[in-house]
Amino acid sequence: MQTFTVHKGLVAPMDRENVDTDAIIPKQFLKSIKKTGFGPNLFDEWRYLDKGEPGQDPAARKPNPDFVLNQPRYQGASILLARKNFGCGSSREHAPWALDQFGFRAILAPSFADIFFNNSFKNGLLPIVLPETAMGHLFDECLAFPGYQLTVDLERQVVVRPQGEEIPFEVQAFRRYCLMNGLDDIGLTLKHADKIRTFEAARLASKPWLAHTMTESNT
Repeated sequence: MQTFTVHKGLVAPMDRENVDTDAIIPKQFLKSIKKTGFGPNLFDEWRYLDKGEPGQDPAARKPNPDFVLNQPRYQGASILLARKNFGCGSSREHAPWALDQFGFRAILAPSFADIFFNNSFKNGLLPIVLPETAMGHLFDECLAFPGYQLTVDLERQVVVRPQGEEIPFEVQAFRRYCLMNGLDDIGLTLKHADKIRTFEAARLASKPWLAHTMTESNT
């Protein structure tokens, strides 16, 4: 998982409340058994005028010129402004995968759906909860100034506006540690690889018949 310490990036505004996971990545794209390739279909039904199906070439499709992420001024955005209850709906982990693979590193909103919020941290995407007043100011500035950028400093837990004003945010210490060190659940487990190997060796030494059982289960 990619580390997250300090990120400065172009900002895009998603000015809709209750954006659900089916809008973030529509259900027909969940057929894939891979964890990659979802970025081109992020917000698919809003980004394109034609219906999307897995395996289509995005370059051959009809983009919706009115959709915010298709507008030239927001190309390459890596920070998304959102409204309340972002990520509601079903619990699909594909939603943060699609956002991350599109290029977003942080999502700022007044509130998030719980499962989406948790899944984001587990996949290297930083969801930041800010007061609605602060979010309103950020939306206004983003719309008023092309090329609007923010700096997200996870170590100090602040969002830095272009003029230098800092907006503090809270992140649970364990989640902050994992993001700053690029550790997902597998990475956390592998930090204890030596202890795991020691335990397995001791267990086999005291119960050697397990080696035969393990060999059979792997055939």
